[in-house]
Amino acid sequence: MTTIGEALVKALEARGVNVVFGIPGVHTVELYRGLAGSPIRHVTPRHEQGAGFMADGYARVSGKPGVAFVITGPGVTNTLTPMGQARADSVPMLVISGVNRRATLGRGLGCLHELPDQLGLTALVARTADRVESAEALAPALDRAFAGFASDRPGPAHIEVPLDVMGLPALPVPAPAYAAPVLPDPDAIRRAAEALGQAVRPLILAGGGARHADAALTALAERLDAPVVQTVNARGLMHRHPLAVPVNPCLEPVRDLIRAADVVLAVGTEFGPTDYEMYGGAMPVPARLVRIDISAEQLALNPVEIALRGHAEAVLPALTGALPERAPRDGATRAAEAIDAARAGLDPVMLPQLAILEAVRDTVPGAIFVGDSTQAIYAGNLLYDHDRPGGWFNAATGFGALGFAIPAAIGAALADPDAPVVCLAGDGGAQFSLPELMTAVDEKLPIAFLIWNNHAYQEIADSMARVGVAVTGCHPTPPDFAAVAQSCAMPFARVAMAPEAVAGALRDLRRPDGPVMIEIEAG
Repeated sequence: MTTIGEALVKALEARGVNVVFGIPGVHTVELYRGLAGSPIRHVTPRHEQGAGFMADGYARVSGKPGVAFVITGPGVTNTLTPMGQARADSVPMLVISGVNRRATLGRGLGCLHELPDQLGLTALVARTADRVESAEALAPALDRAFAGFASDRPGPAHIEVPLDVMGLPALPVPAPAYAAPVLPDPDAIRRAAEALGQAVRPLILAGGGARHADAALTALAERLDAPVVQTVNARGLMHRHPLAVPVNPCLEPVRDLIRAADVVLAVGTEFGPTDYEMYGGAMPVPARLVRIDISAEQLALNPVEIALRGHAEAVLPALTGALPERAPRDGATRAAEAIDAARAGLDPVMLPQLAILEAVRDTVPGAIFVGDSTQAIYAGNLLYDHDRPGGWFNAATGFGALGFAIPAAIGAALADPDAPVVCLAGDGGAQFSLPELMTAVDEKLPIAFLIWNNHAYQEIADSMARVGVAVTGCHPTPPDFAAVAQSCAMPFARVAMAPEAVAGALRDLRRPDGPVMIEIEAG
C-alpha cells in the first residue's frame, strides 16, 4: 500500500523537486517514509526558519520552487517569516506540514503542537493554503500550488496534511499538467511597440521579474537604445553594458531619468516603496507607462497605458520583434550621466564599502552574492553592478527579514553546485542564524561566509541618532567569530575593512569542498 505521505513525495518528484529542506518530527514521519526511497535530497537545517530561507535561496537560483517539510505548530510558525520574505520578493516556495487529527481541529483540546487555526494563519501569508483531508484532495492541492508558481506572480504556498490522513491509502496522483506560457494578445504587443518605437527618450525599469531574461532584455534595450534601471532584485543583468543603470531608482539622478523619459517600460517590478521611495520622496509618475508583469493583480494596481501580461522571458522577444530598427541616440549617455551623478551623491562612507563589494566580485567572478541587512549590502543596493544575472539578492528590501543570508546562501549553493557563493552578513544579522553554518559543513558547500563586524546594529543606531533618539539596544556583543569558525571546523581569517585584504583572504581560504569564514573588522 502507498500512503498519502508517500504519494505526496512521489508527486513532488514528478514535478521536478530534487531537494527538500526539513527537520523531521513525529508529525511528519509519514512524509519521511516516502523520502527514504526517493531520489530527492534531504537537507537538515538547524531551525525551521533556516529551512524556509534555504528554500528561498534555492528557488531564486534554480528558478524552481524551494520546498520545506516542517512539523505542525511551531514548525509552521517558525517558517512564517521566510514565507513573508518569499511573498514580498515573489519567490516560489512550498511549505508542507503536518496538522493535528481532523476530529481535534479548532477544538482547543491541548493536543501537541496545536494552533487554533493553523491553515487560517498561513493563509494570511501564503498565496495558496490547502488542507489534504482525503486521498482525493492531494492532487488538487498540489496542482493549485504549482499552477500559481507557473502562471501567476509566484510566492509561498502551504499544504498541510492531518496526522490521521498521512498514513491512509493513496490514490494515483496524475502527472502534472503544465499550462502554456501566458502571452498578451498581439494587438497589445503592437500598441506597445508603436509607443516605444516612437519614443525619443525611452527608459526601461527592470525588476526581479526580469532576472531570468538577461539576453532578451539586452536585445530590447539595444533595439530601443534605452537605459535600463535595475531594482535590487534585477541586479546582475546586463553587467557593464553601456545601457545598464545598476542604481536604486529611489536616488534623485535616477528619478530625474524617469521624469525625462517620454515612455517608460516597466518589466517585472511592483513599484514597491523599498525600491522606489526608500530614502524619501515619491516615485515620479511616468508620462507614458507600458508594463510587463505576470500578475493581473499587479497590473491593475498602478495607472498604466498598455499592460502586457506574461513572463518577461516570453514577452520581451515578442516586443523586440515588433519594433523597427533604429539608430542609437543618447541612451548610453543618459545612462552614464545618471550613474555618475548617483555615485557623486552617495554618502562618502559608502564608497569604501562599495570598493569591497567590487573587489569580491572581481576576485570571485560569476559568484552568487547573498546578503543580509548590513552596511555594505545597503550600499550595494544603492549602486552596484554585479556580474551574474540573478546573482545578487538579499533581505534588505521588501519584507526585510534578518537572519536571511546564511541559510539562503546554503540554498543557493545547493541549487547551483558549480557556482561560487559568497554570503555577506552583519555580526547582528548573522546571530539570527549562526547554527545553520553547520548545515553548510554537513553538505560540504563551498560558501565564503563574510561577516561584516561593526559590533552593532549600525544601520539602526545611525537611524536613531539622526532623529535625536538615544541609541538603545543596538550594540549586542558579537561572539568570537574565530571560535565559531573553529567549532565548525571552518577555515577562518580576520581582515581589515580594505578591498585588498578581503580579496586576499578569499584567494587564500576558498576551497572546493567546504565553507570558509572571513571576518571583516568594520567598526
